[in-house]
Amino acid sequence: MSVRGAEPEVIWARPERAGRGPKPAFTRTDIATVAVRIADAEGLDAVSMRHVAAGVGCGTMSLYNYVPRKEDLYELMVDAVSSEHELWEPTGDWRADMMRVAEQTRGLMHRHPWVPRLMSPVYGFSPHALRYLEHCLACLDPMDASYGTKLELIAMVNGVVTTFVRNEIDSAERVRNLPWSEERENAMRTAYLAGRVASGAYPRMAEAFAEGPGAVDMEAVFRRMVERVLGGFAAL
Repeated sequence: MSVRGAEPEVIWARPERAGRGPKPAFTRTDIATVAVRIADAEGLDAVSMRHVAAGVGCGTMSLYNYVPRKEDLYELMVDAVSSEHELWEPTGDWRADMMRVAEQTRGLMHRHPWVPRLMSPVYGFSPHALRYLEHCLACLDPMDASYGTKLELIAMVNGVVTTFVRNEIDSAERVRNLPWSEERENAMRTAYLAGRVASGAYPRMAEAFAEGPGAVDMEAVFRRMVERVLGGFAAL
């Protein structure tokens, strides 16, 4: 829901509260804090204007004076968690710095599992998001490339991280909803897959299984994924 007849605008370009009247009783930061707390505890679908208004301590319609649209509320939330990015002095090793950015972003998304659902270029130019982008570009100063290429690199790293974390979150949710243990589920699926591979219909898969990769180290997989993206840009 949004205010009918409202003109398109960027939430950051409008006053803290539309219209005349007394000084606002709360700030956008207050609203974002409540919305993030709800999303962390109950999931993104629980973040409604009514629920947030109750948490802030105002009527639902009063909240629309501060946040005209649900999309604006989401943007406030994304900006709020973007403030958690640590902005350090770049080391001069852009690949190491961007790996650190990627790992930090992964940690942020696990702290706020709803974030991958809201990752969008639309929310990429809020105050804290702009500081994050400026920091990434500073990390990439030693890279001999245009700013367009650097922004593409940042977007690609964020895309890889978002996809990876979304898969981790979905997998963890599936495990939580299993009617039996994860070990029992894995054993059942492994036995089925082994039988199919042993049938002779999948010779390449049989060779792959014969290599015996064992347990997958997701930390190592994550780093390899990001490194391959960075390596592709380094080759330019």
